[in-house]
Amino acid sequence: MNFAEYVQYDGLGLAQLIKNKEIHPSELLKIALERSDKVNPKLNAIIIPMYEHAKQRSKQTLSGAFAGVPFLVKDLFQEYKGIPTSYGSHSLKKINYTPDFNAEIVNRWEQTGIITFGRTNTPEFGIKGITEPDAWGSCHNPWNLKHNSGGSSGGSASAVAAGIVPIAGAGDGGGSIRIPASYCGLFGLKPSRGRTPWGPQYSEAMHGAAMQHVLCKTVRDSAAMLDVVQGPEQTSLFRIETPQQKYLEVIQQTPKKLRIAFSTKSPIGTKVSKDAIQAVQQTAKLLESLGHTVVEDTPLINGLELAKDFITTWFSQFTYMQAQIKQMSGATDRDFELDSIALAAFGAKTTATEYINTLNNWGLYSTQMNLFFEKYDLYLTPSTASVAPKNGEVATPAWQKPILKGLLKLGKAHYLAQGKLVEKMVQNNLSWVPFTQLANVTGLPAMSVPLYWNKQGLPLGSQFIAPFGREDRLLQLAAQLEQAQSWLHQYKNIQI
Repeated sequence: MNFAEYVQYDGLGLAQLIKNKEIHPSELLKIALERSDKVNPKLNAIIIPMYEHAKQRSKQTLSGAFAGVPFLVKDLFQEYKGIPTSYGSHSLKKINYTPDFNAEIVNRWEQTGIITFGRTNTPEFGIKGITEPDAWGSCHNPWNLKHNSGGSSGGSASAVAAGIVPIAGAGDGGGSIRIPASYCGLFGLKPSRGRTPWGPQYSEAMHGAAMQHVLCKTVRDSAAMLDVVQGPEQTSLFRIETPQQKYLEVIQQTPKKLRIAFSTKSPIGTKVSKDAIQAVQQTAKLLESLGHTVVEDTPLINGLELAKDFITTWFSQFTYMQAQIKQMSGATDRDFELDSIALAAFGAKTTATEYINTLNNWGLYSTQMNLFFEKYDLYLTPSTASVAPKNGEVATPAWQKPILKGLLKLGKAHYLAQGKLVEKMVQNNLSWVPFTQLANVTGLPAMSVPLYWNKQGLPLGSQFIAPFGREDRLLQLAAQLEQAQSWLHQYKNIQI
């Protein structure tokens, strides 16, 4: 097999070849490594190689849905015992932090028979919708190397889109699966709160807002992986019932006629590009052609207030995380990016009363979505407000940097998070990605489906949000859309 043949298969397809003894896992790994050697210097997607681990595993007798398939994990909360892990930060990179445990999600991926040969690039602690950490540098988009791959699962998205692997580990705390899926033309599903595990380190992440799954090219790969990895473990705080029917079986059935609401307006009042509007409009027409009813409508939620509540929780959570990292590694503020230090300073000034009020608001947003889904089966928006930004385009505004440094020196950086200025910061930070946080805050499953490429050849995804626990509905519709308007031929246009 050569690369031209390899890239035509998804993960399940490659696994079937191995099962039929048409190819050996070591041969597939060789092709994946050769592809990585060729394109990763241009992409900067894989930052920590695991080649010896992979070569040893390829010699083992493997079983599972993806037995022998090359795989990558994100360098954030997807630890492998004995493999250096940085979370995208100098603070851990400089001490060569090496965990003595596997993350439970990794254990479950291993049970599918995958062969992991590297860890992928991510922004520092996953705090941004782009991947350009100081510790490792920008991750480039294979559709156009001048553009970013998105974040925080940017390295995984870049590697899958470029054909290094058919499927890779990802995580989503504010859009970090769906954003890079949108920018890189992939299928990306964020599961419902509690669907996938967080042990052994944690019982949950950010009150269940953050979930782990994969990025891939085909819907069936996502469905098959979720079939295997879903379900609680001993540490799980949130527990959700496992459906009786496998997702891989569900997607082979045609969905019922669905009533789908849609909106192309930014919930935080920021600009939405013509590409994003056209992507949703074209998706709406496709849905109608398949017999679904599409209605323009939005839930009764103040999007800017939701964004502020999301940011308040995230900043506070990050303050705690940074304190843990400092205690474990001996790091000082100089070992963190300026934006990270500022976020921690903001979060440190959030009072318990403010934090509890924010969480109470999360519940109110969930109630509104439950009411909304009494009228509709799904909610459609753009996944992102535009196609992928260029590398360096999404950065802390120049006017903020000297102010931040000065206030940090005085211990008063939290002043920036007071009054109307916090609204401006929210709009600056989320203007590229205003649509994804709703599903995280409410714990609802959501997906980005690659149905649109602009005239410059850059993709932009359509996001669907479903009622709680209804990944089956999302995956079933995604499979129908994939059959009606397959996107697999688009990857031939990647010229790297």
